[in-house]
Amino acid sequence: MPEPLPEAIAAGLAAMGLLRPGQRAQGEALAGGVSSDIWRLTLPDGRDICVKRALPKLKVAADWRAPVVRNIYEARWLAKADRALPGAVPKLLGQDEATGCLAMAFLSPEDHPVWKARLRDGHADAGFAAEVGRRIAAIHAHAALHPALAEAFPTDEIFHAIRLEPYLLATARAHPDLASVLEDIAAITARSKRALVHGDVSPKNILCGPAGPVFLDAECAWWGDPAFDLAFCLNHLLLKCLWAPKASAGFMACFEALAGCFLAGITWEAPDALEARAARLLPGLFLARVDGKSPVEYLTDEHDKNRVRRVARALLTRPEDRLLAVRAAWGEDIGA
Repeated sequence: MPEPLPEAIAAGLAAMGLLRPGQRAQGEALAGGVSSDIWRLTLPDGRDICVKRALPKLKVAADWRAPVVRNIYEARWLAKADRALPGAVPKLLGQDEATGCLAMAFLSPEDHPVWKARLRDGHADAGFAAEVGRRIAAIHAHAALHPALAEAFPTDEIFHAIRLEPYLLATARAHPDLASVLEDIAAITARSKRALVHGDVSPKNILCGPAGPVFLDAECAWWGDPAFDLAFCLNHLLLKCLWAPKASAGFMACFEALAGCFLAGITWEAPDALEARAARLLPGLFLARVDGKSPVEYLTDEHDKNRVRRVARALLTRPEDRLLAVRAAWGEDIGA
């Protein structure tokens, strides 16, 4: 049964010209998001759309707040990514600053399943992972050709609030002996400004479309370090080895394929330099998904958490410059 549409979302749709006076949209709230209210709606003209409204306080146990203005920059990222690589993102239909609403085309789960669900079920497709790496690198490369884009993404404070602080700095407080290392990684990431970054390249935000990966949820969009997008996604492939252990060898193959295609697509700097930053950032993000403000929901066993802590702490203490060395350290611990 259709649910009552919140007034703010109805007002946002009207402001974007998607609803005329007196018209109504029918739909339902979608589950899964922690940072926004998300609705699937059918407009009077029959179009199915998705509407997001950013929340000031995220739906997690910790007191995690973020500026709702991030919705503007998500819309800008979608527009720029679509120009760089048409089909790699849903079509942007509008954004309303006053209500904090963003509208885009709705992509049916029947032909656009979420990559996270595929990984949960043990489907480790290295070819798909390679295309994720290729597409993200292509979006970075296109943006790097247009450095004036930095002016459209003045989001350092937002990125700090929803990425650097809850992941790296919160984890530094949980591991005081590693605080200086994690704080240094956060500082290097913050000042490495080279291209337009998505900021949340996670399997939950990637759809397996008929023509390849489709990227969602660019609320963390930032002109900064592309190494963050690479490390953030690779981190999930490592963690999935504990969620679906029988597929761990396949996830490691996905790790190698994604990293390899991303590094091959770097045009804006020396690939070795970016890889070194990603390899040092990755263990910090790995540890953060256990002891930061946003722990992964599927790691509940203390033995598994301690495995993450053991490998991450060792890599933070003795950093590696190559991503395959990080993969090897985790593979040795889990036997993959």
